[in-house]
Amino acid sequence: MKALVWHGTQDIRCESVPDPRIEDDRDAIIKVTSCAICGSDLHLYDHFMPGMEKGDVMGHEFMGEVVETGKGINGALRKGERVVIPFTIICGECDQCKRGFFSVCERSNRNKHLAAKAFGHTTAGLFGYTHLTGGYQGGQAEYVRVPFADKTHIKVPDGLSDEQVLFLGDIFPTGWQAAVQADIQPTDTVAIWGAGPVGQMAIRSAILLGAKQVVCIDRVPERLEMARAGGAITIDNATESTVERLNQLTAGKGPEKCIDAVGMEAHAPRALEHAYDRVKQAMMLESDRATVLREMIYVCRPAGILSVPGVYGGLVDKIPMGALMNKGLTLRTGQTHVNRWTDDLVQRIANGQIDPSFVITHRGHLEDGPELYKTFRDKKDNCIKVVLRP
Repeated sequence: MKALVWHGTQDIRCESVPDPRIEDDRDAIIKVTSCAICGSDLHLYDHFMPGMEKGDVMGHEFMGEVVETGKGINGALRKGERVVIPFTIICGECDQCKRGFFSVCERSNRNKHLAAKAFGHTTAGLFGYTHLTGGYQGGQAEYVRVPFADKTHIKVPDGLSDEQVLFLGDIFPTGWQAAVQADIQPTDTVAIWGAGPVGQMAIRSAILLGAKQVVCIDRVPERLEMARAGGAITIDNATESTVERLNQLTAGKGPEKCIDAVGMEAHAPRALEHAYDRVKQAMMLESDRATVLREMIYVCRPAGILSVPGVYGGLVDKIPMGALMNKGLTLRTGQTHVNRWTDDLVQRIANGQIDPSFVITHRGHLEDGPELYKTFRDKKDNCIKVVLRP
């Protein structure tokens, strides 16, 4: 079959790889009908995330049709059913899954000893990602093996298109969880850094959850335009001070809730700060740039909440712990507990409250993938979200 395969820094190739096969009774094989390039794929593309190996199949945002099931599926899935596959692989039986903390499933990471060394304890297995999270082959392919498939799926109701439901596998529940864990109240100003795909979903989610006003910070004109179309006030941090504008919009008090939808590859608007982080990265003295975290801690209203769906992989420097502690801020983070949210989100799509396909700007086939990775990474051609059809 054809798949997008990682070969090193900025080297993704479309090539033939062996077809997946059933390896465990709880496996299923999915024929992929749609997949997407996610912002966190770019952390692998640029090789900021450790633990990748040549030959890894990319992709953790995908959906398709069930074509084969293992003996242990026990009727939970049937051939021909359309499913979205969450990027977090879940067993559904461990203590964490039973509590709804699916992204830290205790059983699905087959390399849990590596994750435990890096993080102290294992997290869930993820598709198409670092070997720290299992090294499972991803869904930017014609077919994919889904472990624990009797639990790791979202069934697609009749009448909904691929593009309406594809993002249930990652960016829509990720933006939703970011907003929910911010505990948004009707009097809240919610500031969201990053107008990429997750930021766009966080904007719509914060508005659906009743925020008084939502403010989005970015520097890419077409992304800011999409944020405004979704109901946000925008700040172009290339031309204006984020701190000054947020204070203007909140009578000098700062936003009650702040969401970091950027993560480890943030660009500081202040040249000296950006140069400092890039030099420390080059010298292997830090792995992630904490620009957004620093700014959120500084500008957030005392007793506020910081929600972090943006991905961080390792170590950051110069976090103002004094401000975080003395202002009484609450910090909430984590990969997305996808299946905790999707029953509700499927209904919201079916009821017409939201159509997540608004974010798609580019479509192509797997063969177009390597070039579209570059287009997405460089934000060329007004690119915000890429969908591929194998």
